[in-house]
Parts: sequence; structure tokens; C-alpha cells
Amino acid sequence: MEEKKVCIVGAGVSGLAACKYLAQKGFHPVLFESDRVVGGVWARTLPSTRLQSSPLDYQYSDFPWPENLTKIFPDHKQVVEYLESYARRFDLLKYVRFGEKVVSLDYVGAGEDEMEAWDMWAGNGEAFGGSRRGTWHVTVRKEEDGSCQVHIMDFVILCVGRYSGLLNIPSFPANKGPEAFNGEVIHVMDYCKMGSSAADHFLKGKRVTVVGFRKFALDVAAECANVNGAEYPCTMIIRGKHWNIPKFVAWGIPLHYFCLNRFSELFFDRPGGGLLLSILATLLSPLVWLFTKFTESYFKNILPIKKYGMVPEHSFFQAMFSCLVCVLPENFYKKVEEGSIVLKHSKSFEFCKNGIIVEGDTSPIKTDLMIFATGFKSDQKIKDLFVSPHFQKIVIGSLDFTIPLYRECIHPRIPQLAIIGYSEHASNIYLSEMRARWLAHFIDGGFLLPSINDMEKSVKEWDEYMKRYLGKFFRRSCITSLHLWYNDQLCKDMGCNPKRKKGFLAEWFTSYKPTDYANLEEEQKSML
Repeated sequence: MEEKKVCIVGAGVSGLAACKYLAQKGFHPVLFESDRVVGGVWARTLPSTRLQSSPLDYQYSDFPWPENLTKIFPDHKQVVEYLESYARRFDLLKYVRFGEKVVSLDYVGAGEDEMEAWDMWAGNGEAFGGSRRGTWHVTVRKEEDGSCQVHIMDFVILCVGRYSGLLNIPSFPANKGPEAFNGEVIHVMDYCKMGSSAADHFLKGKRVTVVGFRKFALDVAAECANVNGAEYPCTMIIRGKHWNIPKFVAWGIPLHYFCLNRFSELFFDRPGGGLLLSILATLLSPLVWLFTKFTESYFKNILPIKKYGMVPEHSFFQAMFSCLVCVLPENFYKKVEEGSIVLKHSKSFEFCKNGIIVEGDTSPIKTDLMIFATGFKSDQKIKDLFVSPHFQKIVIGSLDFTIPLYRECIHPRIPQLAIIGYSEHASNIYLSEMRARWLAHFIDGGFLLPSINDMEKSVKEWDEYMKRYLGKFFRRSCITSLHLWYNDQLCKDMGCNPKRKKGFLAEWFTSYKPTDYANLEEEQKSML
């Protein structure tokens, strides 16, 4: 029987996991990576960037961190070393084609009208589509010389992430943008590429303004403060306030006891949960209010967010379950107090010759260097990969609807393709590994997908759930609130027991960690 050709795009956290589990199933995947190293966004980030979660949460289930690890939040170099060790441990580097960038994907075989008439994904619900299958023509450019080559693949897995690729730069009216400014304007990713010593030299003696108030913005502002102090303060233009906290602990209690265990998931009327669970969620809803007030009171007490007008409009509950909570750099508000960082809240601003004018001010903020920490056009990055205008239109869906992927991996109407690592969780490595396992089991013929209509119904139910609980702060790419319920669905599809703890109390009141899922493959083998 002819071996099916599977390719993976991206050698970050998700791509490495997908490669490992496919290889364990006997496949020989081709992993295209545009960079020269593994690690994805971790390989090109700010010098001061650290994990925002415990290493016990941010690890692969069967590959623990080194025993000599002492830092509570490992830095980006340690994360890259961990990922490189994982790749070496499972002999994954032999599958990686470094310096080769996937620039387009073209599905050749069934036409658009034929695919629209299918009741089952790819024609029959199988990974490779049976007799109706087409192939993906994957155009890859070698970064070394710019030459392109087309590879014909039976299945494509996109692991391109959300935090790289197309830069998101705000637009401005004519003569009000960077062209009116005498200083230098860069995106934070340009800064990330410099390296630690070069970055310090680049910032030294400059009046820097940073746009943004999430992780990249916080880290680069802290680095500016460390280099220049109060003599050349770094100004942060903050268009949206967020719950940025020192660590995930309130009043001495780790927050995962409140929101990352089975009991906390009873607070929500989950998709397809039935009447009894709906009633229970209603009865327990006051606990959500208590959790919110408990955590907010703590962070308002220890952080001067009231003093600086930085109390968010949304609740901590909404932030937590929209993946909008960030860990502050060390002594961040101390730097604000000493004047090394200046916080400026403004919905809009414009450039002038000598700096930035924010809404409501008449005099400019004098600036030598503007750094946009305004994220990435991650939706557009994925759309642009597809040759088909139809696939470009449907792959990510509309901005007012959740990501239209069944099990957060499979688009019901795009055959022989999966996306891993696009939706988020408090620990993305944990979630990506679970998806990689599920996908490898499916590609290996472990189960069939439901009908296209049933998959689309599942996606719609998830969308309705998210909007019901998060309202206008709904963020279409985060599944933190019901991540255990989500993992349960993956386990059931793979024929594994979703309940992994020993004992009733542990099962319901302690948080799940990657190591709880370490033996899934052994369970699958025992059931064959």
C-alpha cells in the first residue's frame, strides 16, 4: 500500500508535537520550517520574555523539564532549549526542512461544487478521502536562494501559530502617520530579532513610546526602563486596559483551584450539556461572582491600578476566560512609580514631527523611537496561504463568530487539512499536544469524523456558549473556560478514559496537568 504523504507547516510547539505523534504512528511527515531553528515564536522573542505559567503546566506529557530547573518562570532561552531537547529525544529533526517557507496551498482534485455537495468531510469522513480524495499542491520557497518547489501532499497540517507572520500596524489619516514623524518606527518583532546586547544598545539614550499593553508591550517597556531609567522614560500608549498581574495567585491561593478543574466547569452551561447541567450551572453561578470579586479585590489591593487609571472595564473572569490575562515583568509598577515607565491611556493618537499626539492633548509626547506592540494579522496570515478564494473566505470565518474548526482542528468544508495551535489556552503546549494526538489517531484511521452538518452544529454550539458567558468581550480563539470538557471530547474520540485522576476529590477539585495524559497511547493499544 502506498504511503500517504503528510506535511506539517511550522516547527514550533504544535508542529513538533504533530510530527512526534505522526512518526509514532508510522508516518514519515515532512516538516517545513522557514527559520533555521525549532521553537517558533520562542526562537525570536524579547530577551526578557519568560513563561507565564508553571513549567509543570507548560510541558509535553512524556517529557519533563530538567530536574535542575530552578526558575519559577523559565526564560525564552530555556524554553527553546527544552523544545530542542524534545526534538532530539524523539528524533524529530530528521523530518524538518529548515529554511523552507510554505507560501501557498492549492487543493487539486474535487471541485468546489462537488465538495459543497459532500455530506461527509473529504467525501467519506476519512483523513485521506478514499476514492474521492484530492491532493494538496504545497509551494515551498527556499529562503537561501528564493527558489520555489511544489510538493504534492495527501494531508496538510498548519501549525503557524498566532504570534508571528503579518505584522498588525494601525492605519492613520493622511499626513498623520509615521510619514509625518522624524524619528524611527518599528514593530516589536523587529526589535526581537536584534538579540539582547544589540537591543540594549539600540534603546540606549532614546525617548521610546510603546503602543500596546499586553505581553510584548509590557516586556519591551520594562527593557526600556532597565536601559534608560527615568532620564529617558518609556511612554506606553494604552488603548485597552487589561488584567496584567504578578502571578496567578490571589490572597495566597493559586487561581487554578477556581477555574482550571472539573468543579469550576460546572459553573457553565456547556455545549450540548443537557437540562440537568444547565440547572446546576444556574445554581452555581453566584460562585463566578465570588471568584471575580475575590481576585479583583486582591489585585486592586497589591497593584496601583486605581491610582494610574488602569482598572479594566471587563471583569477578571472575562479576562481569564478570554485568554487576556498577562503576567507582569518583575517590578513593573515600581518602574512606573519611579518614572521610568509612563502610562498614557488613549483610544487614538497621531504622529507629528517630534513625537506623538494623543487624543485630548495639544502638546506632543516627544519621541525618538516608536515601537508598535500591536500584534499580528494572524487570520490574514492563514487566509493568504490558500490559492482558492473560497477557502480563503471560509477558513477562519467572520470576526463575530468563533473559529470555525471542529475540535478546534478541522474545518468541516476544507478536506485533508488540519490546523493546530490557533486557538488558545492558559498553557498552549498542553493543548497542542492533545490535538496532535487526536489528529494523529484520526489520520491513522482510528475514527471517522461526523457528518459535515454535525461538525458545523458543534462549532455553532461553541460559538453560542462563548457569547453567552463573555458577551462583548468574547474572544474567538480561547477555550480556557471548558478546556477539560474539550479534552474529554478528544479522549472519547480516541477511545480513552477522559477521567485521569485517582480518587473523587482529586478528579473534581485539582487541576489537570500534561502528565495526567502521559499514558493515552498505551490505553489505545490495550483496547485494540
